[in-house]
Amino acid sequence: MALVPYDDRDGWIWLDGEFVPWREARLHVLSHALHYASAVFEGERAYGGTVFKLTEHSQRLVDSARVMGFELPYGVAELDAATKAAIAKNGLSDCYVRPVAWRGSEMMGVSAQHSSIHVAIAVWEWGAYYSDLRLTPAIYHRPAPTAAPVHSKAAGLYMICTLSKHAAEAKGFGDALMLDHEGYVAETTGANLFMVKGDTIHTPLPDRFLNGITRQTVMSLARERGLPLVERRILPAELAEADEVFVTGTAAEVTAVRAIDDVTYPLGPVTRQLMDDFRGLTRATAAEVAA
Repeated sequence: MALVPYDDRDGWIWLDGEFVPWREARLHVLSHALHYASAVFEGERAYGGTVFKLTEHSQRLVDSARVMGFELPYGVAELDAATKAAIAKNGLSDCYVRPVAWRGSEMMGVSAQHSSIHVAIAVWEWGAYYSDLRLTPAIYHRPAPTAAPVHSKAAGLYMICTLSKHAAEAKGFGDALMLDHEGYVAETTGANLFMVKGDTIHTPLPDRFLNGITRQTVMSLARERGLPLVERRILPAELAEADEVFVTGTAAEVTAVRAIDDVTYPLGPVTRQLMDDFRGLTRATAAEVAA
């Protein structure tokens, strides 16, 4: 299937407070963010025209920017309103939303205190992120909290994710399993990870990577079901003994992991239940807003 370049599509992108035709949403080649990764972004999904946990995502964008040393020129309520307007302007219902904020082109060098801050919001149709997900160990580890701003959804932190995912795909896998700086299980390149052993769900402590909004939602759903859930350090070898493994994320939603290298896993009852519960929650939220 031929790729449709993301810079050559019909539609509208919200850019710095106004809508511009999709193909005209440009930035200069000497923008600081392009050279020094001074950018943050969000990933959101709309169901029936309603973005799930929109305000939480908008707040995280603002918080990520502050971690990166800059203030957005728009508040959370303004970002919420712009997101809703972008979905309506493009006539979409079920879609993916990508807000992004970056430092502009006023300064070129490591320092960028006087660079302008730009914000854009794009929306497009995007189906399932994973299919038949199989993982293999990543070629890079997640950085320590003392080495990078790990609690910001910062663009620069995804460089090693791209490299690790490319290496995994070259071996025939769907994604890479990333460890933290001490060799414990962290996440995939774009989703949080859970394993089920017996009647208990285990997931890594989110103090060394982004504590995903979908992750938090699925944990709440598990607790509502009375399912035991533990956050702890997990050694990679423990995954071989798991009964089920699944991942969560805005793009991934809730997706079963079918294999890690040559260890296979079924689509088990816990994963299936949480997939159904999450699907029901997103649709119910959209229906409530519509009503």
